[in-house]
Amino acid sequence: MAKRTFIYGAVILLAANFLNRVLGFIYQYLIMTHIGGEAFGLFNMVFPMYMFALVFTTAGIPLAVSKMISEAVSLQNYSRARSIFRTSLLLLTCSGLVISVALYIISPLLAERFFPDPRVLRLFLICTPAIFVVSVSSAFRGYFQGMQNMLPTALSQICEQLVRVSVGFFSAYTLLPRGIEWAASGLALGMLSGEIIGLFIIILQYKLQKTKKSSHQDESLHPIQTMKELFHLAYPVTIGRLFSSGLSTVDAMLIPQRLQLAGYTAREATTLFGQLGGAVFTLLNFPSVFTFALATSLVPAISEAAARKQFQTVKLRSAQALRMTIFIGVPSLVILFFFAEPFSAFFKSEGTSSILRILALGGIFSYLQQTSTGILQGLGKVQLPVIHSIISAVIRIPILFILTASPQWGLKGTAVAYVVGFFISSTLNLAAIVHYTGMPVDLREFLLHPLMGGIGMMLAFRLLHPFFAFHPLAFLLEIILGAVLYFAILFFNGGINRDDLQRIPWLGKFLR
Repeated sequence: MAKRTFIYGAVILLAANFLNRVLGFIYQYLIMTHIGGEAFGLFNMVFPMYMFALVFTTAGIPLAVSKMISEAVSLQNYSRARSIFRTSLLLLTCSGLVISVALYIISPLLAERFFPDPRVLRLFLICTPAIFVVSVSSAFRGYFQGMQNMLPTALSQICEQLVRVSVGFFSAYTLLPRGIEWAASGLALGMLSGEIIGLFIIILQYKLQKTKKSSHQDESLHPIQTMKELFHLAYPVTIGRLFSSGLSTVDAMLIPQRLQLAGYTAREATTLFGQLGGAVFTLLNFPSVFTFALATSLVPAISEAAARKQFQTVKLRSAQALRMTIFIGVPSLVILFFFAEPFSAFFKSEGTSSILRILALGGIFSYLQQTSTGILQGLGKVQLPVIHSIISAVIRIPILFILTASPQWGLKGTAVAYVVGFFISSTLNLAAIVHYTGMPVDLREFLLHPLMGGIGMMLAFRLLHPFFAFHPLAFLLEIILGAVLYFAILFFNGGINRDDLQRIPWLGKFLR
């Protein structure tokens, strides 16, 4: 296996996730324009509960597998790496089966007691088998990520998304005449089909791989000892993800209820909630394809460097990841802010443009939160993002509760609450990284350079927009010109240099 850098792995995942986000973007457009926000709102009520159950199943084990395997590989102990994988696969298969069956049995009670719309029951019943499928596939993904081989994960994600989009839209569109709840069930069926294909693809990749032998005596641990180590690393992540999924579930129940208190009918509230997830967060989260790739690659890369006591490498990789997050996040958010109205109209959600602008103002903290969480997890400080999320939620939830129910605020109040939460979590994460790594914070690199580029980009849009407003497709050319100007400013003010470009796989070889 050729040596892989974390940037190489990040670019592999970036390419796959970018393609997946494009497919997802198209999918959301088709759903919002042909199926409607109400159907997506129903699906979005169930999805957080599904994720909450999935956290119980996986228990943060894939991340622990990735970390433990990367450390074993750094010591060339491939026998131990395979032993860790086999133990985790058995564990996740059993837990996935138990949780799936349990959730299927109690689905009627959950739909009746905890959700404002009882039409979600059929969606629950379709989603539960997916928990078992994802649990098994997550063991394989943790293994490959620990080996710093991101290609199998990327391929499985692409195939999964292709099937999800095609089956989900076709099923929803075909079932729509039977009712909104049937169309929403079609979306759930697409998700289940995609997960099954993704599992098949990653198992095939595992079967085709060439394994290495250890360079020294086998040091594999007993499965019981391996489980103890897995749970020791996994339990803080489990608590964090349970907390995060629980918050999403609370949001799914709370936001529609508070919107009704603001004066909306039950169906209007469900539709608005669907537009929030199907349009606004689809647009806001699109740039996070990059931060997700970075965060996933950082855990094994930083773990390996820390295991070898290469602390200067840890600082360098952390700073690189944060700089790249800011440099990509700033232009993305300028675009979302300036083109909020046409983007919202594109998703048939014209009334959400003001919500998108509010979230765009604080979106950079969302991206930094994801990257900084990956850094802390790689450092072994997996409990810190959990604590920071709890602190953030203690402040965010009351703001959401109060403002969303206000007729003057509504979904705008929801957006303000999310921005406050992103800011608190990311700021606490960054402070912890500086404390534990000694990473210097150069405000010129992290703030001034990208801010200058963002201001230049916004001014360019202001000047160019009157000439490009004749057709929506012309906006694409306007965005490209603005992005070129942004990176030109970064290049000339020293924000990006030739060395940064040379580190990018494939592109870098042409600049040497």
